[in-house]
Amino acid sequence: MAKSQVFFANFRANPNENLLQKLRRLAIRAGYDKLDLDGKFVALKIHFGEWGNLAFLRPNYARVIVDLTKEMGGKPFLTDANTLYVGSRKNALDHIETAYANGFNPFVTGCHVIIADGLKGTDETLVPIDGKYVKEAKIGRAVMDADVIVTLTHVKMHECAGLGGVLKNIGMGCGSRAGKMEMHSNGKPSVDKALCIGCRACAKTCAHDAISFDEKRKAQIDKNKCAGCGRCVGRCPKDAVYPAFDEKYEILNKKVCEYSLAVVKDRPAFHIAFVADVSPFCDCHGENDVPVVPNVGMFASFDPVAIDVACADAINSQPVVPRSILDGKSHSGDHFNDMHPTTNWRSVVEYGAEIGLGSMEYELIEI
Repeated sequence: MAKSQVFFANFRANPNENLLQKLRRLAIRAGYDKLDLDGKFVALKIHFGEWGNLAFLRPNYARVIVDLTKEMGGKPFLTDANTLYVGSRKNALDHIETAYANGFNPFVTGCHVIIADGLKGTDETLVPIDGKYVKEAKIGRAVMDADVIVTLTHVKMHECAGLGGVLKNIGMGCGSRAGKMEMHSNGKPSVDKALCIGCRACAKTCAHDAISFDEKRKAQIDKNKCAGCGRCVGRCPKDAVYPAFDEKYEILNKKVCEYSLAVVKDRPAFHIAFVADVSPFCDCHGENDVPVVPNVGMFASFDPVAIDVACADAINSQPVVPRSILDGKSHSGDHFNDMHPTTNWRSVVEYGAEIGLGSMEYELIEI
């Protein structure tokens, strides 16, 4: 596959051009203005940040792309799907409140927030892809209802994937709660009976009659009947039903790629990534640590694989920030592996290229 173009702007600014103006120039230079957005619904996929974590992207960046989208006749909305774990974004109401608290409200960004998979994380579109690991991706409905998908990604390290980049933002980020379970889990869900209140919400959503109740009205799952769809995980109001989180990390990354393919195939997609405040862990944590490398800049491309490789290369080329958590680890030249040695971040981009999501070869064009 031919080299893909990845456009780059550093974080230097001056009285003639601030960072928001520079982001707009980067997006246009990378071809955003060539998209046909007139009258189209445009999903701007972003991570709103878990409550207590301050490493998420500033909402001011989103405003730049929202305004540009509106100028082109588009109808933008900010979106993310509910989380699988217990936190401040596990249902739409908590998720929106967290987004607003972190500054992603219409007064700041100029558009509305729509949680992609609905109130309880069960509003999904089944997208057939017939992949090696995923046959039918479960994607938040609002994402699939959009005509165009645009990603705004805070690039960081990740304790499972190695690299928390654009593909992770698309694939894992757009999956419904059941979809997230499919990517994270190699097995089937279980029940924490101490949390179960016997409401039977899980049983009502089970299409395989796999859930029964013991003499104390506590749910139990027959693993022989269970299909592993994960809908009971989304339905439980007390988070008593939980996935195993036992998928091998390289397989998780490959499932992320197949989910990403389900999101972007057959419609326009554009990607912007920020290598700033590079956290050692996912933004889904309720805290953030000292950045592990200095801030680098902003990247933009139509190719999600190439932009992830470019961002990873940029991070690996940086010195380690003194007194960060990475400062005390071995330095092999691959910061991702040094930070999370049981992961393999390259597996996501290699498999992404293998299934046709993009190219690992890129031409970096600095504006």
